[in-house]
Amino acid sequence: MSDAGAGTIPDRYSTDPGFDPAEDHTGPFYYHQTAEGFDCLFLPKAKNCNVNGLVHGGVLMTFADFSLCMAATNHYKEESCSTISFSSEFVSAASIGALIRCMPKVIRKTGSLVFVSGELESDGDVVMAFSAVVKRLRER
Repeated sequence: MSDAGAGTIPDRYSTDPGFDPAEDHTGPFYYHQTAEGFDCLFLPKAKNCNVNGLVHGGVLMTFADFSLCMAATNHYKEESCSTISFSSEFVSAASIGALIRCMPKVIRKTGSLVFVSGELESDGDVVMAFSAVVKRLRER
């Protein structure tokens, strides 16, 4: 996380409060669109932790889902999506105040589905690996 030091979100990252109430409650989650795709950040707080004082696995999965949906829909510019399959492996723990980054990768996009994979990283370590399939939904 070269320019995203512990505890700070660089100015070029955005968040969209009010877009998704569940993500608002868990996050906020931040994103920055690059030429390669989306770079997403999350700064966990005490409310995001489990009984052991580490970031809860469900919170990590929610952040991964946010990130993969941003990539699958190109930030919901022309369509929405719904996650229909999600697989994850917890590799190490994440702590309060240590930025978590995800740079999801779209593996394949068909007429109705998008296949996405990625890793959550914190303090130079992979925290979680995931893959997912989302259903493409046309704008309502």
